Amino acid sequence: MIYLDNCATTRPRPEVIEEVSKTLSESFANPSSLHTFGMKIEEKIKESRKIVADYLNVSPKDIYFTSGGSESNNTLIKGLLDNKTCGKIITTSLEHSAVLEVYKKYEALGFDVVYLKTDNTGKADLEDLEKNMDDSVILVSMIHVNNEIGTINNIKEACKLVKSINKKTIFHSDGVQALGKISLNLKDLGVDAYSISGHKIHALKGIGLLYLKKGLSLEPLILGGNQEKGLRSGTENTSGIFSLSKAVEILKNNFEKEDDHKKILRDRVVDYIKNNMTDFEINTPLDNSPNSILNVSFLHTRGEVILHYLEQDDIYISTTSACHSNKKTKTNLEKMNKSKKVSDGAIRICFSYDNTLEEIDYFLEKLQFAVEDIRKITMRIR
Repeated sequence: MIYLDNCATTRPRPEVIEEVSKTLSESFANPSSLHTFGMKIEEKIKESRKIVADYLNVSPKDIYFTSGGSESNNTLIKGLLDNKTCGKIITTSLEHSAVLEVYKKYEALGFDVVYLKTDNTGKADLEDLEKNMDDSVILVSMIHVNNEIGTINNIKEACKLVKSINKKTIFHSDGVQALGKISLNLKDLGVDAYSISGHKIHALKGIGLLYLKKGLSLEPLILGGNQEKGLRSGTENTSGIFSLSKAVEILKNNFEKEDDHKKILRDRVVDYIKNNMTDFEINTPLDNSPNSILNVSFLHTRGEVILHYLEQDDIYISTTSACHSNKKTKTNLEKMNKSKKVSDGAIRICFSYDNTLEEIDYFLEKLQFAVEDIRKITMRIR
């Protein structure tokens, strides 16, 4: 099997699987229990929180474990807005659905939601942000790394701009596709809130976190046992938490080496396409995206047909975000006003540390065959 859909989810690392197995068999106590067994697990959660916080360069006190990126986004947005009846919000039309769908709800309730312009690579227009900023803006949400095409937004400059106009405005960024793909320093970015998901970095599904800057208070979505300082009640997902901290620990030691490897893989694909294939458009801005993401369109084809061709050879890619694949919502390329030929023929290839050059060469051979075979049919029909 050749798996190149690592933006949708990743294979848990062997070390993570070993850690989780150990947790399930030896460290299964409830951390809220008063006995020493439970207290040991509570202490291990503290250690895990510190590992993650140190990597992000923030205080462990500002890290709240959740079930993933969608819950983190919803916790932040709803926690800020549910006790308000009106106000102005700024975001982009290229956000993940876990942000956009929530804002649609508040827009229907009467909130003024502004969707920023983007350039032809999907990067948010900071001049448009400045134009729309004023004292009425409650919240700004801007995705860090676009989940479909990989474009990196300048979160540091955007946050600085927002705060220069209104210090009270909360700046939130969805960083689900950023962790593990680019270097991260949340203190340097200056954000008030940041969302992360574990299964994108070779940890388990069902674990994520929300970073909240000190002093930021939210209404909790879930009430109950007062876990996570009351923000997220419910017995902690200890195996998930430990899987996340183990994945981050490995990331800390291996990021540069693994990122260099992903660059070699992506360059191999780009060079092959440029030298051996025709009628294509590379949608990912190669100079402003993680090395792990490549979105490319093959004109006169359909991305989903290419996908099904490749899966016959046990090769797995995607055409769009996994969260959009079963919906009739517009893709980011469509929102960017790309032509129908470009949006229809788009595929997304996402690389991992455990992909090999041999896998890539085999994938490229099968990709070229698929594209040429599909075109024989579509061009004949035309």
